Amino acid sequence: MSQHTDRAEKSMDKCIEALKANFARVRTGRANPHVLDSIKVDYYGQPTPVTQLAGVKVPEASMLVVEPWDKSSLRAIEKAIESSDLGITPSNDGVCIRLPFPRPTEERRRELAKECSQMAEDSRVAVRNARRDANARIERDEELSEDEQTREKKRIQKLTDTYVAKVDELLKAKTAEVMEI
Repeated sequence: MSQHTDRAEKSMDKCIEALKANFARVRTGRANPHVLDSIKVDYYGQPTPVTQLAGVKVPEASMLVVEPWDKSSLRAIEKAIESSDLGITPSNDGVCIRLPFPRPTEERRRELAKECSQMAEDSRVAVRNARRDANARIERDEELSEDEQTREKKRIQKLTDTYVAKVDELLKAKTAEVMEI
């Protein structure tokens, strides 16, 4: 593999990783600890991720339990979750915080599936942009003959097709998870 193909593959890998991270934040009826990844708690004046202040457990499919290591941060964590865009009301029992995940309605599941489709489309566009950038670098590379450039572009296209297929697989799996009752 050439440097152009390597560079394009790294760029496309980043697109897939970003899509996986976005999909992890989509709230389905199933409790997923990753929905807390983006929530920051004001801990002694520092915005700190919830996952660094507490253990997050999934005791059942529709419940998350957040157990802070420092019990004095319990209220701050609860406040951060309440003010987030999760749409879940936490219940604080003085020891831990419970987050019940209600089952989404049919209409809400369709909306979530639509959002996932848009995220996947954005990833496909990002993969195609990586292809375009790689092809532009190949065309500017004066060390490559015309035949070598054509071969490189074909390799880049094959790589693009592979990554677009990965995006489609991830979307199919996530849509099935979202639509599951």
